[in-house]
Amino acid sequence: MSSPGDQPLVGVLMGSKSDQSLMQPSLDMLMEFGINHEVSVISAHRNPQKIHEYATSARSRGLQVIIAGAGAAAHLPGVIASWTTLPVIGVPLPTSDLKGLDSLFSITQMPGGIPVGCMAVGSAGAKNAAIFAAEILALKSQEVLITVEAYRAKLAEG
Repeated sequence: MSSPGDQPLVGVLMGSKSDQSLMQPSLDMLMEFGINHEVSVISAHRNPQKIHEYATSARSRGLQVIIAGAGAAAHLPGVIASWTTLPVIGVPLPTSDLKGLDSLFSITQMPGGIPVGCMAVGSAGAKNAAIFAAEILALKSQEVLITVEAYRAKLAEG
C-alpha cells in the first residue's frame, strides 16, 4: 500500500485523453485500495517511441502491473506487452462504431507467447482491471490482500 509520495506499483495507460472517463473506474478502485499508481496517455499509433520507453522502463521504475485501456484497433496493451514481462491487463474501450467489439478482439487475439489479460468492454472492465491488479499485488503484499478481502466481504454484504 502506498502514501502519496511512494513509488507507483500500477501503471494505468490510455491511448487518448478522451478515454479518461471510461478508465476512471480503474483509478477509483486503485485509490479505494490505497494502491499508488501513475496515469499516462500514450498512443501506440501516434507515439510508438514513447510507448517503448514507458514499457521498457516500467519494471526498473517499480511498476508491478500495467493496465492499458484502448479503443478501436486497441493496439496499446499488446504493444506494451511486447516490450515488458510485467503483467499487462487490457481494457477494451467502446470508442468506435463497433462499440468495443473491435477492441475486444484486438486485445484477446494476441499471438502465442505475448499474453495480455483482457477484461470486459468499458467501465466494468476498467473496474475489474484494477481489482485484478490488486489481486496480483496481493500475492506478495499482505496489506493489499487484507484490503482486497475486505472489499470482497463488503460486496457479499451488499
